[in-house]
Amino acid sequence: MRKRVLCVVLYVAVILTPMLLVTVFSPQPAVSTIYRIGRGFALTGFMILTLQPVLAGRFKWIERPFGLDVVMRYHKYVDVVAVFLLISHPLLLAFGGAGLGLLTALNVPWYIWVGKTTLVILLISILVSLFRLRILLKFEKWRVIHNILGPAVFILAFTHSRFAGGDLKAGPLRFLWPAMLGLALAVFVYHRFIRPLRLSRHPYRVTDVHQETKSVWTVKLAPPEGRKRYDYLPGQFQFITFHRGRNRPVEEHHWTISSSPTEKDTVSSTIKELGDFTSTIGQTRPGDTATVHAPFGRFSYVLHPGEKDFVFIAGGIGITPLMSMLRHMRDTRATFPVVLIYANSNENDIIFHQELAEIEAGRYPRLKTIHVLSKPGKDWPGETGHIDREKIERLCGGNFEGKAFYVCGPKGLLQATLKNLHDLGVAKNRIHFEIFSFPN
Repeated sequence: MRKRVLCVVLYVAVILTPMLLVTVFSPQPAVSTIYRIGRGFALTGFMILTLQPVLAGRFKWIERPFGLDVVMRYHKYVDVVAVFLLISHPLLLAFGGAGLGLLTALNVPWYIWVGKTTLVILLISILVSLFRLRILLKFEKWRVIHNILGPAVFILAFTHSRFAGGDLKAGPLRFLWPAMLGLALAVFVYHRFIRPLRLSRHPYRVTDVHQETKSVWTVKLAPPEGRKRYDYLPGQFQFITFHRGRNRPVEEHHWTISSSPTEKDTVSSTIKELGDFTSTIGQTRPGDTATVHAPFGRFSYVLHPGEKDFVFIAGGIGITPLMSMLRHMRDTRATFPVVLIYANSNENDIIFHQELAEIEAGRYPRLKTIHVLSKPGKDWPGETGHIDREKIERLCGGNFEGKAFYVCGPKGLLQATLKNLHDLGVAKNRIHFEIFSFPN
């Protein structure tokens, strides 16, 4: 908690620093309050933009206190805040004394046109990011667009503000402004080019590809010869770029680690065929190589040592981080009681069916698995339908005292389960969940 607070305080302090410096070193008593607000919006918006690459850069000191999925969602939505501030900037200046000509006139200085161009590009970028799925834009194409528009916005915004803002030519701001631009561009280049290049020099090697169900595969990776596999917590995830040749696509994707950290020599991810790239995952072969960047995430029971009684709720491929935790409990001979409520369409879709039964038959952990099928066969003797409030309450024995809930699965299951747990009175600090997809 202390690290989270420190990160938040540091972030807020950085984005507000320009307003403080302007107040101290470039006071303008003649301008109106609306004009001052407009100027402050621009300063703050620019600082938010230049810190966006830092948030997206997968730096462990930022990711560890919050989890990368939380950081990336903040990164996405704070972009909207920056756009609001920067679009409001010329409006407030115009109504605060600069005149409507700032907005409508054509014969304005070139740097004003640069500012207008920046706003148009920024607006296009944020709209494409927010509605990528609705316009059916593939992730890789979106990332190319984002990687082009992002640096363009930094440079154009800096150019506009440097020439339009007299405040930026006095005091510490004349050093801070180019320093922030340099930081944004340096982090962007490191994250997108330098780090991937360094990681690719020490690729992991595919040692096994195992089909779990008709559309789900487990890919096992070993570290480079002579190197130790990275350490991770059960339930975390990794970024993998497969280099398979054979005209197979080369794309980076994040997948949950389904193996246990107790497997010292390898690490595995269990992957479902969901899109253009993952539809080729079964074509991966032993001997193929992969660039790996890991580990990430805070969805792990070992981060909450006070919890001793667990309820795992999963849907489909959402079982993978929970399976990593169950395997870790088994291998470390943990005797925790665990109720696993696992939803699938039919019996053939149940991932790790046999292994779950074997863990349940053992002593570590004390596992009780309840499968819930929405489209069961005629002879299915178990639970049917969906995981709803009634099932959660009944299968947990109606007693939630001291239980910790770990939830992972499709968006609909996740949202419904979180609402049901809230309605049942489960405390927020006893509910942990993993969101599979997030903007990169």
